[in-house]
Amino acid sequence: MSGTPRLSGRLLPGSFVAGRLARQRGVAVVTALLLTTLAITIVASLFWQQQVQVRSIENQRLQLQKKWVLRGALDWVRLILREDATHSTVDWLGEPWAVNLEETRLDQYVENGRGDSEESDATLSGHVTDAQSRFNLSNLATNGEVSPREVKVFAKLLSNLKIDTALAQVAASSIALSQSKLAAAGGSSASGATGPIISASTPAQTNPSSEDIPEVQFLRFAQLDDLLSVAGFTPQMVQKLRDYVTVLPRSTPVNVNTTTAEVLSARVEGLSLTDAAAMISSRDRAHYLNLADFRQRFPDKLNSITDSDISTTTSYFIVNGKVKLSRSLLDSNALIERSGVTTRILWIKEN
Repeated sequence: MSGTPRLSGRLLPGSFVAGRLARQRGVAVVTALLLTTLAITIVASLFWQQQVQVRSIENQRLQLQKKWVLRGALDWVRLILREDATHSTVDWLGEPWAVNLEETRLDQYVENGRGDSEESDATLSGHVTDAQSRFNLSNLATNGEVSPREVKVFAKLLSNLKIDTALAQVAASSIALSQSKLAAAGGSSASGATGPIISASTPAQTNPSSEDIPEVQFLRFAQLDDLLSVAGFTPQMVQKLRDYVTVLPRSTPVNVNTTTAEVLSARVEGLSLTDAAAMISSRDRAHYLNLADFRQRFPDKLNSITDSDISTTTSYFIVNGKVKLSRSLLDSNALIERSGVTTRILWIKEN
């Protein structure tokens, strides 16, 4: 039988041949499974990378769309503020800019990348706040010089909010260090004339022969969160101050038509919270037309105020906007300055 395997001249048993063939078939099956698994892994990895790239491009598109929607909303607010300036010289809470925009669907205006049969969830909401309804930290110091009067005002506000009043002086000193200073020679006079400006980080050399040792450069205060860099202030304190304190580019009065009782009580010397609340109630019935109208309603409470302390008009507004596109949300604040009928965006910050 020439077809039967032989080993050393002897015939191999049939069971041995069958076992070897079975092992060969098993190895072939395992090899095929390994190759199939490898192919599936490679294909799955390619699909995963493609999915990540698609999702990344989609996120970039949503981010860009959100920013354009927000920019359009800010332009809309600027238009409202310009129109308000052309028809009124008083800013109060009954005007169009003070009306909150509740969550509004933008399905008809924003292409959200969905099919015709799918429901979109593009929405916009927000509100405008009078920045001058709050105490302005920039009032604490001017040209690097602390204002004792404004320190007292801030200390009283801290007292109204049950916060350590000693922090008012600490904050004022920190803000003064962050500002530019007027040179002693040829500096500002009582009449307001200004002289050459010296940086807070470059002191005047009284002794040119001495070694020039520069001072530490302090960044100028721009946001309320900058108070966290001042010793003694905690995140909880800053959060508590958020509705009562702001930072504006220059010193500003408080708008009595939009402020709170806590800020008004601090702004007007000798005014209690109870009296401030009564002034707020009177304002809610009929807003104050001007400073004379305010004085006339409370002649015995406002002996110490000046035009630089309070006003009935506003130049700075904080705009909060929330744009939602599908799973993406953009929450941001912006500061708008209005001068006459001209408006401009000073900064935009994402929350």
